[in-house]
Amino acid sequence: MTFDPERVNFVGLHVDEESSNQLLQYLKHQSPEVLSRVAQAVSPEIKQIISQNVQGLIGVLPNDGFNVQVTTDRENLAGLLASAMMTGYFLRQMEQRMEMEVSLTGSMSFDTGLHDND
Repeated sequence: MTFDPERVNFVGLHVDEESSNQLLQYLKHQSPEVLSRVAQAVSPEIKQIISQNVQGLIGVLPNDGFNVQVTTDRENLAGLLASAMMTGYFLRQMEQRMEMEVSLTGSMSFDTGLHDND
């Protein structure tokens, strides 16, 4: 399942004037072409990680021998989707960081940033 900018309707989303969501306002003014380009920038690795994350959140049984159906309410589904979206944003930022590090240093650093004070 991929993002389809032709099927999304940011214009129809309600935003309170007092707490105006600047990102939503920005999205409403973007062309479908821009949204499509951004959506296509997601690597297969990110798609795979998000898919595994969502499967882990809802539980996964092997396809052979099981016909799994998941039932939930609106709030829990919204939470699941929000989690998947946040995971995607985080992973894309880390992917960009990795690409920048490789372009600057020529290799990836696996330094955790944690150092013992012994």
